[in-house]
Amino acid sequence: MNIQPYTLSCRGQLVDLSTPVVMGIINITNDSFYAESRSRHLQHIIEKAGEHLANGARILDLGAQSTRPGAATIGAQEELDRLLPAIHGIINHYPEVIISVDTYHAAVAEKTVQAGAAIINDVSAGEMDPDMLTTAGRLQVPYIAMHMRGTPATMQKDPQYDNVVREVLDYFIQKTAQCRAAGINDVILDPGFGFGKTIAHNYTLLRGLNLFHILECPVLVGVSRKSMIYRLLNTTPEAALNGTTVIHTLALQQGAHLLRVHDVKEAAETVKLLQYMHSL
Repeated sequence: MNIQPYTLSCRGQLVDLSTPVVMGIINITNDSFYAESRSRHLQHIIEKAGEHLANGARILDLGAQSTRPGAATIGAQEELDRLLPAIHGIINHYPEVIISVDTYHAAVAEKTVQAGAAIINDVSAGEMDPDMLTTAGRLQVPYIAMHMRGTPATMQKDPQYDNVVREVLDYFIQKTAQCRAAGINDVILDPGFGFGKTIAHNYTLLRGLNLFHILECPVLVGVSRKSMIYRLLNTTPEAALNGTTVIHTLALQQGAHLLRVHDVKEAAETVKLLQYMHSL
């Protein structure tokens, strides 16, 4: 497992990515595609956070807006109404926690970072809010830029690429330059599996994942229980854990630095086993 060494500066903590890091998902929603990831009650959110951390999560990724195809859109204020109590509650119980906030609203990013979040995870890479990149640069937090063709409402309507790896790579060449110009020091690249891609596009991207290291940024992979797995296996998100572990293994072998997952324990075990094998 060849992995380039990077560190992320997260509110005074350095996160070492020389060993791949697991990011545990907490969805503060009613409609995320995987029902078991949904949490709306504060006590449940805090318990889920504790479970993720105990199972090996280094980062918790909180999202209040589902970005599955066709999901209902909520506004920035409702996102904040859901996120802020969760951030405060988790930090009160786990003061050293590193929280990533999954949002494409600059105002949400700003207020949640002020509340204690340490990373911005933007599925639109600044395309849906023109203030996002300058806001992230001013806040001086790591920024996850994800590739998405279209919007969550339109992204799966017949996505077309001549060469998906080359086109996503070209997109990130431009996007990293924009991020640097905005003052963002720690840029993390997420190829956006399932966001404006067919099943074939997703697996072609996975096969070419190692090429993204030429951009000299950490690479995040978010494939957990997604349709690229369960549709190919003719099953459901609930039955897609085994397939997810296989894809995580392949992504780690291609040098992925971060795994964004629903099932932290299994992902952390995958990292540990591969790390040991490659240390021999």
